Amino acid sequence: MDIPVTADADLQQRFAHLLAQHQGIVLKVARAWSHEPEDRSDLVQEISIQAWRGFPAFAPEKARFSTWLYRVALNVAISQQRGRRLRQDHHADVAIDQLESAAMVADTPEEAAQLSQLYSVIHALPPLDRALLLLHLDDYSHQQIGEVLGISAGNAATRLHRLRQQLRQRLSPAQD
Repeated sequence: MDIPVTADADLQQRFAHLLAQHQGIVLKVARAWSHEPEDRSDLVQEISIQAWRGFPAFAPEKARFSTWLYRVALNVAISQQRGRRLRQDHHADVAIDQLESAAMVADTPEEAAQLSQLYSVIHALPPLDRALLLLHLDDYSHQQIGEVLGISAGNAATRLHRLRQQLRQRLSPAQD
């Protein structure tokens, strides 16, 4: 690959700046897909590597960097999860309180408990629903969710509506 050193350095700087600016996406995806801190760290690293590898092909006129990064992060997380499932027959669930407290932003113990409950529910979702919920919680539009997940905006809206109903039942079963 005959890229001039300055062009390569500029590309690296641009990527590092964008990745730092949108690191929350990578951390959220890693937190939603990995129970163990070591697994989360590995996933963050793998997402960063794959994003770097794909960055030269990133087309800002086609998608925002955050949308593109979400797609990369979710694809890496889902691929890694499939690989783990192939290597393991069963995976013991780790207590949700082992999530890194630094990565969970909560001002009060009540908020921390709610956040733990939310991540517990997120971990139990199938991969597509998990991705859909994360994008929704980050205020992505149905159109943007569709772009990231490779589904139509209408499909995203329908799936999200069904998921919200399901979550309401799981999070507050006494109110039926």
